[in-house]
Amino acid sequence: MTRAHLWLGVAGFAVAVACSDPNAIPKASLTNEVDTLTLWALDGGPLTKPTAYSLNARSGVRTWDVGTNFEFAFTVNPAGQPVLLPLEVLGLASSGSLKPGLKPSTLTFDGMKRAPLNGYVTTDTLPADSGARFFIRTGVNSCASYGVPLYGKLEILYVDTVADTLSLRVVANQNCAYRDLDLGIPKD
Repeated sequence: MTRAHLWLGVAGFAVAVACSDPNAIPKASLTNEVDTLTLWALDGGPLTKPTAYSLNARSGVRTWDVGTNFEFAFTVNPAGQPVLLPLEVLGLASSGSLKPGLKPSTLTFDGMKRAPLNGYVTTDTLPADSGARFFIRTGVNSCASYGVPLYGKLEILYVDTVADTLSLRVVANQNCAYRDLDLGIPKD
């Protein structure tokens, strides 16, 4: 056997082992797209309208319909300020170590290209001002078999304090552990 054949055999074996790794994250296959939606205030909003956002569902949801399968809810606090409430603030986060959260960003929406790993607010309310931008992270329940979260980004487009609604645009990367927030199939 020549040296070239030996190296080809070793390389082929390495590729076969890597491709059969049961702990490997699957290749990204779900497309990142921009969604625009409206949320109603948790306190006082109509029961038939969404009051929270689920990155896993890639949509607004009614909290009483989905249990704890959302990352944050919207409400207007007693002082009349619109706020976002991470799941832990509502006392609904699982006992796992990674909680769903939001991370404020000063980047433009288009400039928010890659979600950070850490620094997400999980235990406090966040002001929901028009123009505010946040990175979103789920808990690990969305990708429980891999023990990793999903990531996304959002921008608050408009807050209507009379109707108690919040309009936003979101990019939800539904590929487990991929933090790329550009449109299309994520690269990493």
